[in-house]
Order: sequence, then C-alpha cells, then structure tokens
Amino acid sequence: MELWGGVLRALLSGPGRRGGTLGRAFSSRRPRLPQAGWSATELVSQWAAVFEKRGVPEPRESSEYIVAHVLGAKTFQSLRPALRSKPLTPWQLRCIQELSSRRLQRMPVQYILGEWDFHGLSLKMAPPVFIPRPETESRVIAVDKAGAAISLARENAQRLQLQDRIRIAPLDVTLEDSCAHLLSWGPVDLLVSNPPYVFRQDMEQLAPEIRSYEDPAALDGGEKGMDIILHLLALAPRLLKDSGSLFLEVDPRHPELVGSWLQSQPGLSLELVAVRRDFCGRPRFLHIRRSGPQGACPVDAWPVPQPAGAPG
Repeated sequence: MELWGGVLRALLSGPGRRGGTLGRAFSSRRPRLPQAGWSATELVSQWAAVFEKRGVPEPRESSEYIVAHVLGAKTFQSLRPALRSKPLTPWQLRCIQELSSRRLQRMPVQYILGEWDFHGLSLKMAPPVFIPRPETESRVIAVDKAGAAISLARENAQRLQLQDRIRIAPLDVTLEDSCAHLLSWGPVDLLVSNPPYVFRQDMEQLAPEIRSYEDPAALDGGEKGMDIILHLLALAPRLLKDSGSLFLEVDPRHPELVGSWLQSQPGLSLELVAVRRDFCGRPRFLHIRRSGPQGACPVDAWPVPQPAGAPG
C-alpha cells in the first residue's frame, strides 16, 4: 500500500523533480506493485487525481472506464458495490497501471479499451480509424479510401452479424473513376458522408487525443476544409435520384460557404434545404437536396471546377 502510494505521489509531483517524471514512473524498470490492499474505488480516485494533475481531459471518467474494463465491466457504475470495495489482485493493478500510462500519453480511452459502445452497438476500436462520437455520428457505414477503416468496418459488421446487409468497399471519391464505380450501385435515395472538413490552419489546434492518434487524412479538409466536400457535391447530382438527399457533417463555418458555392453552381441542381445542429448546439449537419433530371458522369467533372472566389 505504501509503495503504490509512493508511485502515485511521484506522478503527481510533476516533471523536473527527482523521481517525479513520467518517463521514470513508467520506465521499463517498473516499481513492484503491492500484493493486496487497494480497492477499485481507491484506484479510480488516485488515477483521476493523476490525470487531472497531468491535464488529461475527463480525468475521473477516464479512470473509471479503465478500472471497470480491467474488472470486466463496461462502466464503473455497473460494478457491484462489493466488487468496487474488494482488494484488487497484483495482475489487475498491473493492467490498470499499463492502461493508465497510455492515457497519460493522451491515447483516447476508446483505443485503450479496444472497443466502444455506440447507439447500442459494441464496436471494435483501433487507431488510426476515426472514433465515433455521439454528438455528431450517424448510423451509416460509408465507403472509405483508408484500408484500416475498411478492415475495421468489415470486422464490426461481422461481429454484429450485419455483413449481409452492408456493402463496404474501398473508394477514393477524388479519383476520376469513382463516379462510374458508385453508379453501379445507384441511383440512390440518400448519401451520407462524414468527410474530412477541418480547416488546415486548425489541425494543430486539435486535442492531443485526436492529433496524435487519429488519421490526419480523415480530418484535414484543405485550406478551408472544402476539398473533399466539393468532390462530393460534384458527385451528388449524378448519384442521387430526383429529390434525393445528401447529408454532410461539416465545420460550423461551412453552412455559409457551402450555401454560397451551391448558388454559384446552378447547373448542379442542388439546394441547401436545412442546417441542423449537433448535441452541442453547433451547426454541423447539412441537408442538400437534388432536383431536376439526373446528370451523366463525365470525366471532366474531375477535379471539381473552382469558380472565382469559391472556397477551397
């Protein structure tokens, strides 16, 4: 008990003090852990204090998820009271220390646990595949150009026994033949996309959990976050049925930019009909509807033409 408390005090003492750096506390020469004494409740409080001292977001939630995971539960609240107060085994203490050290390196909890529940589905998680977040995500699995995302999507579909109902394919919408490939599945009633939309100047401002672990290609949308969005807008009138809809997740600055761009491109027959807010109250979802006869899929649509003054 005394030795384990010493390890935590060393972590809380901060860098620059003898024995108090993260590198020393979690070096290859790990301190010997106690054989008994600490309960799950005590470990949650201690690691929450460590995380808070180190500036880790949601320190108590992070600690609770890690301790609950080692004890075989989804959440700390779901543990029986007796299990919360029961002394942990040396193996459990070692696991909690290892997983907590990853959180101190700002690895997202979803990657640390290797799975995450989302809208009642238990999804396997592995970097650098984008993490589903409840304030923005939809329930649609779309095509992706990243091999890691395709593999993980297929594995999740099999785990959920949805492989016969979902078509998952590698596809880069910026390539010339992507339109022809997609037309073999259509025309369609609905397109849903969570494209890369972060303004390039904002990439360095992302949280360490995102910047260090998630795929930058899934985030960086170019100078004004519109690079992939413009390709999707060029694809939509050729893939959607009449009155079909395109739903996009975007940056809060994009509704005005996209609306202005669509007005400058009347030949696309696309109209921004609604802007929806996410759970945090930010304008993040665009509903774009197609009207008029379905267009062809000419090769000269690639790359997307840029009118004067258009974002991108």
